[in-house]
Amino acid sequence: MKTYENLEKSKSIVGAKTVLHAIKKESFFRFRRLRQKNWARDLMCEVQLTPHDLIWPLFVREDHIPAEISQLPGVRRHAVNELDQILDEACAAGIRAVALFPHVPQEKKDVAGQEAFFEGNLICKALAKVKDRSNDIGLICDVALDPYTTHGHDGIVKEGDVDTELTLEALREQALVLAEAGAQCLAPSDMMDGRVAVIRKSLDEAGHSGLPIMAYSAKFASSFYGPFRSALGSDKNLGLADKKTYQLNPANGREALREAVVDAEEGADALIVKPGMMYLDVLQEVVAATGLPTFSYHVSGEYAMLKAAAQAGILDEMKALLEVLLCCKRAGASGIWTYGALDAAKEIKHGL
Repeated sequence: MKTYENLEKSKSIVGAKTVLHAIKKESFFRFRRLRQKNWARDLMCEVQLTPHDLIWPLFVREDHIPAEISQLPGVRRHAVNELDQILDEACAAGIRAVALFPHVPQEKKDVAGQEAFFEGNLICKALAKVKDRSNDIGLICDVALDPYTTHGHDGIVKEGDVDTELTLEALREQALVLAEAGAQCLAPSDMMDGRVAVIRKSLDEAGHSGLPIMAYSAKFASSFYGPFRSALGSDKNLGLADKKTYQLNPANGREALREAVVDAEEGADALIVKPGMMYLDVLQEVVAATGLPTFSYHVSGEYAMLKAAAQAGILDEMKALLEVLLCCKRAGASGIWTYGALDAAKEIKHGL
């Protein structure tokens, strides 16, 4: 029978030979027996999603910057003096880490992103406000220049392209500023070659050897970052330009794997695959190849799609969000970055 032939040829289904043996023995195994009752489904569950699996990206703003983000319904930019309240909510829901992103006013941007190196910049102010809470929630900071540059790129532009060497020096300086300000984890998102090694060496030499690096190791040149760039205020700066010369081609899974392996060798403590929903195959390969904790980033465009579909009455927003996050976990993610972290965490706790 075709069923037997398919099972015999299968190399991807774990236990296929065992299943085939049971069928041929005519034991009439019924998979549905373990799906009939809630208790049985819970006991047999292979993967569980908890609030501790979620990282909540937060946008920080100056007081005169609008709080609402039209492209990300339900997501706001938070003033520095609001952060304690926001972190109280996160902790109460069981979230163990947040990631801080600045909306830098246009007048503070320049071609070199020098505001990133200023010890009194917006993110440093935010860290100063909340760093005493370091025992109850992790404070992750992005390392990249795009929030601070007038051209919207992640590094220093020279002769029409991002210059790797100049950018590495800038990222090194930015990382040290964030470390001194109280960041508890650095997440280089720029995708410059060699940046993990440069940042790790600089941190160690400056006495920050205990500060972990969670590197965006497989960050693709995706169409799904638009709402994030709008929230950050870098969309108008980038204009018609793109980041394809340093972010990964969505067609290239093997190249992504090589990037991740190199970052691991250079000293990354954890890795990120971005975007999340459509790159779970890459996530699985990265986990298998490196053995490092690897996180999936459920990006702004993916999140906005769920919001739009829910608003149109096409799907149940919370059920869909939890399914997406669970699938990231099933694929091997140690955790997930998502703008829906707070709502998801509350829902999970409510269901326990």
